[in-house]
Amino acid sequence: MATYDLEQQEQLDQVKHFWKQYGNLVTWVLVLALGGYAAWTGYLYWQQKLSVGAGSLYEELDRAASAGEVDKAAKVFADLKDSYAGTTFAEQGALLVAKVEVSRQKPELARASLQWLVDSGKNKDLVAIGRLRLAGLMLDAKQHDEALKVLSAEMPKAYAALIADRRGDILFAQGKKEEAVKAYQEAWKALPATVDYRRFVEGKLTAAGQAPQPLQVPSTGAAAPSGMPPGLAPTN
Repeated sequence: MATYDLEQQEQLDQVKHFWKQYGNLVTWVLVLALGGYAAWTGYLYWQQKLSVGAGSLYEELDRAASAGEVDKAAKVFADLKDSYAGTTFAEQGALLVAKVEVSRQKPELARASLQWLVDSGKNKDLVAIGRLRLAGLMLDAKQHDEALKVLSAEMPKAYAALIADRRGDILFAQGKKEEAVKAYQEAWKALPATVDYRRFVEGKLTAAGQAPQPLQVPSTGAAAPSGMPPGLAPTN
């Protein structure tokens, strides 16, 4: 029994020595770990609450937009961006409210809504869409230089063709036909042949007297160029 008590005492002394030497460090590590966990849990809760609140307002905005209630839609969007700026719901709301504002002949309000998205948006795809639509409204208002500036920002490559097409519209409106044709050609080449919008761009080039060269079936025995499906080859 005495031996057992001695061993216990030695173990207790070792624990006391360890705690005296490392106790503060262990305590701070635990505090930081628990604090980090609490912060992360709080962040997730805040994000969930944010998402629910923003989603609820977006649904209200969608109902107002579907009913064509432009004033109500604008009011709800104002609440959405004031309370939930930085959320995807707010950025989608900007596109939605701008759409109903245009449909109700209020382009100035639509430009302001889209400008907010361009200035404050974080989702690169939504911001790119906002820039394209804003440039279109500026084109309608004959704000050509401003529209080109809006399109000059860096945007995802997936929108390159649409940006080139919109730039062509603006340049053509400015009377810069050659530059416009180059932009349209850039858009036409970037769009897949299976995309219907490509034919729309082709129509613009045709109207400008620069119709894209059509593809033709090669004569028997002629080989299709590398990278082209068999049976298709450019005319030159």
